[in-house]
Amino acid sequence: MNIVINVDTPTFEQMKATYQAPGTLPAGASFHAKLKGVTVTGYTKSHKVMFQGALANQEAARWQPNDAPAPSRSTPAPAGLPAGFATWSVLGSDEVGVGSYFGPLTTAAVFVAADQVASLTQLGVADSKKLTDPEIIRLAKQIMATCPVTYLNLMPAAYNARMKKYNQAQLKALCHNYVLAKTLERLDTKPQAILVDQFVSERTYFNYLQGQPQIVSHHVYFQTKGEQAHVAVAAASIVARYQSLKAMDTLSEQAGITLPIGAGHAVDLIAAKLIRKGLDLNQFAKVHFANTQKARQLARQ
Repeated sequence: MNIVINVDTPTFEQMKATYQAPGTLPAGASFHAKLKGVTVTGYTKSHKVMFQGALANQEAARWQPNDAPAPSRSTPAPAGLPAGFATWSVLGSDEVGVGSYFGPLTTAAVFVAADQVASLTQLGVADSKKLTDPEIIRLAKQIMATCPVTYLNLMPAAYNARMKKYNQAQLKALCHNYVLAKTLERLDTKPQAILVDQFVSERTYFNYLQGQPQIVSHHVYFQTKGEQAHVAVAAASIVARYQSLKAMDTLSEQAGITLPIGAGHAVDLIAAKLIRKGLDLNQFAKVHFANTQKARQLARQ
């Protein structure tokens, strides 16, 4: 269970004195203490204090006057996930670039220990689609400095070669499995669970992986909008987008023009310019998209 309370400055300072303990503090925290049945973390700027564990409610009640509003509880676990899942140690994976014509398919996995959940949440780790590029860069660097991370940039030429053998969903499954396996190899402590941002059914996902030399299948959960179910998936989406942004910068430099994201008409126009320059779209784009034919038609005009 997670309980979060807001306290005034005198109370915060009193709590800081009460819960001060040796050890490294989570990012943004003034104090962090692990007690029997509860972990307490206080955050400097917001004066929010988070209580995690079976005795969270009782410990939080010590600091709430009788007429105070009830402390906020963590959101219940989404359907299909165990109770308290959001506070578990989880290895999460997500991908970006699926619907974008230019650039790579980028997949990332991030392991978040249970005692890192609160600090990453406090930092603002959330769905990468809701964050600006500067926020992505700032958060990704912090995540990569504190959490075990694996990412895979499947650049256009490699992506296109594999699309001759696989469909896009199968390719995504292979990429998720790869980054999860590589991250697990580096962990001293195994996660309580693995959470994949769901794009096909569980059965289809594992069917796609048949014949692979290593298949991650133990304690694996699937959840649409996985970034809302656990901060590990949100962190993975941020790292994936960060690496994708860097790859897009490299490709834009090679193309001599800024490559847009998405798959709209603006993309067709830029792709047509690349064709007129004599550049090979296979090196810059996912050529099975309909944009390829549209760009070729525009280039002939």
